[in-house]
Amino acid sequence: MIDVPLSALEVAMVQTGTRAVETLRDTAAFAQGLERLGYHRIWYAEHHHSPAIGAFPPVVLTAHSAASTSVIRLGSGGVLAPNHAPLTLAEQFGTLAALHPDRIDLGIGRGPGTFDEATARALRRGAGPTTDAEYHDDVAAILSFLVDEVALGPLPEPWLLSSSTAGAALAAALGLPIAMAHHIRPGNTQAALERYRAEFTPSRWCEEPRVLVCVETVCAETEEEAAWRVGPMNVVKAGLLKGMSEIPFPTPEKAATHPFTAQERQALAGFRAQQAVGTPEAVVQRLAQLAGETGADELMLTTPVYDLGDRIRSFELIKKYSEAMTAP
Repeated sequence: MIDVPLSALEVAMVQTGTRAVETLRDTAAFAQGLERLGYHRIWYAEHHHSPAIGAFPPVVLTAHSAASTSVIRLGSGGVLAPNHAPLTLAEQFGTLAALHPDRIDLGIGRGPGTFDEATARALRRGAGPTTDAEYHDDVAAILSFLVDEVALGPLPEPWLLSSSTAGAALAAALGLPIAMAHHIRPGNTQAALERYRAEFTPSRWCEEPRVLVCVETVCAETEEEAAWRVGPMNVVKAGLLKGMSEIPFPTPEKAATHPFTAQERQALAGFRAQQAVGTPEAVVQRLAQLAGETGADELMLTTPVYDLGDRIRSFELIKKYSEAMTAP
């Protein structure tokens, strides 16, 4: 039923009761598990100063997982351009691409990766938020350095991450494939993709529009179990709705006792309806629907659940059900 490649976004949730180093150790096991299942690629997101998400540089996680796998594509989703010198990013990912030919992606995003203003300013060495023009120049410089300065051999595959029409316009102008953050701002997906396709200019990186859509996806044998696994992320999202960024990632047991307000429950239900949560049949149907509605060339699943085994099991159920539905 799903006729596009399936991939994964790893945001490295740090579970309450564990240490960040334990989350870090799970990285290779997760990559190896998804490689066995036949997933196309894994991307690592850049985050800072969060009790729920590890501050692990995507370039380091990419290198670590690439050394312990053999065929799955790996990269950033994304590394955040305002926090880094363009030449540094080009050197880092150019080196990885030379070490692991045809396996490395460079997904570039704009946000600071933190809700804390002091942390954002520290990352930018005291500078304020980047402007549209500065971001455009940074992305263009990264691409230029990859070709003209680094040139170690095989280049990483560049992507532009977007959750808005502005990001889509930049991806179109630079001729880059686009990764839509449907898991963050689902209401922007269709308008952004319409603009991207309408304004796309071919480049050395991409001859025609190419779309990846990232979807929050939690699959379990039953609806009740899927809802149980979604509980911890519901608590984090409810905190963000209140403007609270210092929310730990709780256990499912703790999440089950969280006192959500009626307004929070309504907002969470509205968000979940645009993602993919439930049994294998329901999830695969929803993913196929999203692929059709968006014209996606690839779907990337992000599965923020508490346990590594449950996370891998979610990907396994989806893959097995999807393959069973397409078998002759």
